[in-house]
Amino acid sequence: MVQEHEPSTTGEAAEPTATRRITDDTESSRASRGWWDRNADEYQEEHGAFLGDDRFVWGPEGLDEAEAGLLGPAEALKGRDVLEVGAGAAQCARWLAAQGARPVALDLSYRQLRHARRIDAEAAASGGPGVALVQADATALPFRDGSFDLACSAYGAVPFVAEPVRVMREVRRVLRPGGRWVFAVTHPIRWAFPDEPGPEGLSVAASYFDRTPYVEQDESGRAVYVEHHRTLGDRVRDVVAGGFRLVDLVEPEWPAWNHQEWGGWSPLRGNLIPGTAIFVCERD
Repeated sequence: MVQEHEPSTTGEAAEPTATRRITDDTESSRASRGWWDRNADEYQEEHGAFLGDDRFVWGPEGLDEAEAGLLGPAEALKGRDVLEVGAGAAQCARWLAAQGARPVALDLSYRQLRHARRIDAEAAASGGPGVALVQADATALPFRDGSFDLACSAYGAVPFVAEPVRVMREVRRVLRPGGRWVFAVTHPIRWAFPDEPGPEGLSVAASYFDRTPYVEQDESGRAVYVEHHRTLGDRVRDVVAGGFRLVDLVEPEWPAWNHQEWGGWSPLRGNLIPGTAIFVCERD
C-alpha cells in the first residue's frame, strides 16, 4: 500500500552543487527518495507523453516491450505475477496488466506513486486496468520468497543504489525458480562522456573506470541526488553475484522516428554511442 503521508516541503532552496564522492546505501536511498518526491511532478509533465500511461518503454531510445519481447512473448504474460522495481508512475506495470499479467509496481517515491494513482483513476473511468502499488526500498523487498514469475525495471532503482548486488539478491529471493529479471540502466560507456545531447557531449571527458558516484549536494554537504557508476563488467559480475544467469545484453540503437532529446540522450549521440544497456537474466 502507498503510505498516507505527504513529503515535507520547505520552500525554495539554493541550486545543489555537483561533485564526485563516496556515498553509502543509506545516503543514496535518502537522496533518491527526496529527489523523486520533489521532482516527480516535473518529470511526469516533461516525459509523460513519451512514456504514455500504459506503455512499456525501456529507455530514451523508445524501445518498446511490445516489440522487443524481453520478458517473453506478450501472450505468455497472461496470469503471470510480475514485479516492477522502481516503477515511477507504473506505466510499464499498467501495460503488463493489459496483457493479462498480475503486476505489482514498487517505488521508493511517494510522489511518483501518487502519479500512478492519478493515472489509474483516469483509466478507471474508461474501464482501464489499475495496478497494485507498493512504496518500498528495492534493497529490502516486502514480499515472501518466490512471490513472482517475472521482475523488471526500466531505469529504476539499480543505478541509484550503492550496493546493487543487494537488489539482485532481493529480486532473486522473490522470484520463483526459472523466473526472469530484466533491467535497464544508463549504458556504462556514457560515464566517460559529458551528459550533453549536442556535439560537446561527443568527446571523452572522464575515466570510464572511475566508479566514484555522481552526487548533487546542498549547501550543508547533504546529498540530494546520487547516481552510481558501474562498468559493463561490474554489472555482469553483479548479476552473477546476485544468483542470476545472464541470458542477453541488449544495447538499443537509436531509431529514425525518435527526434527527442532527453537529458544527455539525443539522435546525434544515439547514432554514435549506446545510451542504454538492458540485462536479461534468469534465476536457476
